[in-house]
Amino acid sequence: MIRSPLMTVMTDAVIKASRSLKRDFGEVENLQVLAKGPGDFVSKADHKAEQIIRESLEKARPGYGFVMEESGVVQGTDESNRWHIDPLDGTHNFLRGIPHWNISVALERDNQFIAGVVYDAAKDEMFIAEKGKGAFVNNRRLRVSGRTDPSEMLIGTGIPHIGKGGHGLFLRELAAVMPRFSNARRMGCAALDLAYVAAGRFDGYWERGLNTWDFAAGSVLVREAGGTFGTLDGKPATSARDIICGNEAGEQALRAALKTAAG
Repeated sequence: MIRSPLMTVMTDAVIKASRSLKRDFGEVENLQVLAKGPGDFVSKADHKAEQIIRESLEKARPGYGFVMEESGVVQGTDESNRWHIDPLDGTHNFLRGIPHWNISVALERDNQFIAGVVYDAAKDEMFIAEKGKGAFVNNRRLRVSGRTDPSEMLIGTGIPHIGKGGHGLFLRELAAVMPRFSNARRMGCAALDLAYVAAGRFDGYWERGLNTWDFAAGSVLVREAGGTFGTLDGKPATSARDIICGNEAGEQALRAALKTAAG
């Protein structure tokens, strides 16, 4: 388990926010929901959780900047450090009473993601990782899977929702993946999908059109669990939108499959 001051700050903030979210999840039918765009909704729960996390991190690390799903970018006086926060990843699951959602917090330092927390509050699984210190879920160390045969690999992905675009490309990519791999899953939570790669539950994962708060924490988890994390759009991780990861063999096989769908 990681017991650094940084990880204590991050997990404390996430646990505080989770208490509010778990209360709201228990009363999901009464939540006031505002439309944020086609197929993309935000509830009062998101804003409340984000505020709790932000206030906790600001108190512990004054001057750090923020990149947040609901409140956008906030510049800090410390230009080397920025928090990337998704207060409620898996909003659609949350709003429908599906217990598969999480809180995700990552720290970017000098243009690298160096620490991440993904908390599945409904299942009480706390995934944590810090550069050079490994990755863990609760008290168990994480390692990516050791599978090398694509026909035995389970691949995670995200389906572009209404209004997002890229539907045609996704269908071509899925068609390229299905005959090569054992199966594919769409769980509705990018951060948890990456945590599952780190835990060896998935052997690979790809998704396009993400934001850094969706995958920043997960990228640290995957790398610290011995996996590989890359981008499909050629951008550095701190500004990428299209990502791919897995154990080494899984990521390579998945990348090769996706290339066949590019045309």
